[in-house]
Amino acid sequence: MEYSHQIIRVMNLSKNFKGYPAVKKVSFTVDQGEIFAFLGPNGAGKTTVIKMLTTLLTPSSGLIFIGGFNIREEKNAIRRLFGIVFQDSSLDFDLTAYENMQFHAILYGMAKGEWKMKIEELLRLVGLWSRRHSLVKTFSGGMRRRLEVARSFLHQPKILFLDEPTLGLDPQTRKTIWQYLLDLNRNSGVTVFFTTHYLDEAAATAQRVAIIDGGEITALGTPLELQRKTQSGSLEEAYLKLVRKEAGEEGGLGADRLRQERKLWTKKL
Repeated sequence: MEYSHQIIRVMNLSKNFKGYPAVKKVSFTVDQGEIFAFLGPNGAGKTTVIKMLTTLLTPSSGLIFIGGFNIREEKNAIRRLFGIVFQDSSLDFDLTAYENMQFHAILYGMAKGEWKMKIEELLRLVGLWSRRHSLVKTFSGGMRRRLEVARSFLHQPKILFLDEPTLGLDPQTRKTIWQYLLDLNRNSGVTVFFTTHYLDEAAATAQRVAIIDGGEITALGTPLELQRKTQSGSLEEAYLKLVRKEAGEEGGLGADRLRQERKLWTKKL
């Protein structure tokens, strides 16, 4: 099937939980090959939207098209188009790095001759080839995250969904992981859709940013466009002006923390 320029199309997407509107008529598009950040305070609806985009939740209303496929009618076709890295690790800690990759390849029906070469290529890319026979439970948090990124790209998806991909990692490991992701994007044209609480990551990597607050998109544009719209000197300052004050406080994204994050990400990738 031919892919349209807009690889993700979301129209009037809503999700209710026992009558509570977690997501309210959200609409946006993502271009093929774009790096797109989805930002918002805790409880704003970010993870709920990602779960709907990745077929894990059924929308209450609205339309989603991934690669031209309607998510209500063609879930299996859509699942072959994306890889995903969840907030919480989904690796099997009692298997080796290589075995985790091998299991994923078999799950996606890859031919042995194809996945053997691809596993080596990706493990070398993320610096884990020398540890391929080590059990994942012996890995550091950063090594596990790098393995998850490699695994998510093994079946050569058109889209990578990353839900807080660097949460809890030290600044150097975060920058290393993003360098791998940017290399994948540049070399393969994969679309990257990610959420993060580290706003400097979004400022340094995202081509466009959507801010969701209270289940609704309150702003969408390039980081520079959002700064101009709010007359702000940084994406962090623009973010704080675009979300409700109480949401920012509850989400732990206060001004002090944002200033600390800015110091950690002073140099763009």
